[in-house]
Amino acid sequence: MALVPFPNKAAKAAGDDDPDWDDPDSESDTGGKMSFLDHLDELRRRIIYSVVAILVGFGIVFYWIDKIVWFIFQPMQAALLPGQTMIYTEPGEYFFLQFKLGLMAGLILASPVVFAQLWLFIAPGLYAKEKKLAIPFVLMGTVLFVGGAAFSHYFVFPVVWKFFASYNSDLVTFMPRVEPAFAWYLRLMLALGITFQLPTLVLFLAKMGLITPRWMFKNLGYAVMIIAIAAAILSPDPGGVGMFMLGTPVVGLYILSIGLAWLFQKKKKKPEEEDADAT
Repeated sequence: MALVPFPNKAAKAAGDDDPDWDDPDSESDTGGKMSFLDHLDELRRRIIYSVVAILVGFGIVFYWIDKIVWFIFQPMQAALLPGQTMIYTEPGEYFFLQFKLGLMAGLILASPVVFAQLWLFIAPGLYAKEKKLAIPFVLMGTVLFVGGAAFSHYFVFPVVWKFFASYNSDLVTFMPRVEPAFAWYLRLMLALGITFQLPTLVLFLAKMGLITPRWMFKNLGYAVMIIAIAAAILSPDPGGVGMFMLGTPVVGLYILSIGLAWLFQKKKKKPEEEDADAT
């Protein structure tokens, strides 16, 4: 990664043929030094494009909002007692919940555009050879985000929901409101969608030579501790069930990422190649 955009051209005049000291028009350079305000303006632009993409996705999926509501809440309904339904207590609670569900589905639909905007924000700080990771970054990020959301819907959330819904007795009856139930669902879905990006991040950093598989394996214990703390914070329940269901797959992803770092780590140059570069 280019940390210093364009060194003084005097170095080139002195006979330094290193391409990193070439003109700003050189393909290997980053394209110019951006000020702090330029970075903020670029960030604002990428956020606007991402929000527009999510709103377009929202407009598309809202046509099927009834089916989306059924898809989300049917597993919750299945955990209740026979004949029991979920409830809402505020006049606009269920109405506005449909819009939140639409935005969530719109985010999933627009995720390729969101990851593309993220890449376009960081791309100016990369060399040309690093920019070739654009398509793998967008594809891998999208697939893993959708995969994390699906894993939450089909495996993690049902286990957490059924565990707490099973505590009915003769004295109390579980009558869940749709708003808090969806808040649990959304929190787990976003947490797993984001944490499933770990292999994408590791692949990117390994290709640039910023991390190595040996370093990741050496710090495995610290990684497990950090993952456990993050899972405890992100989990919506205080009972530890969600923490376990959230943290366990992420630990597995970390171990998988060690293998990715080994496969895609930056190759060291051979001595004869270094001598050729020096001449």
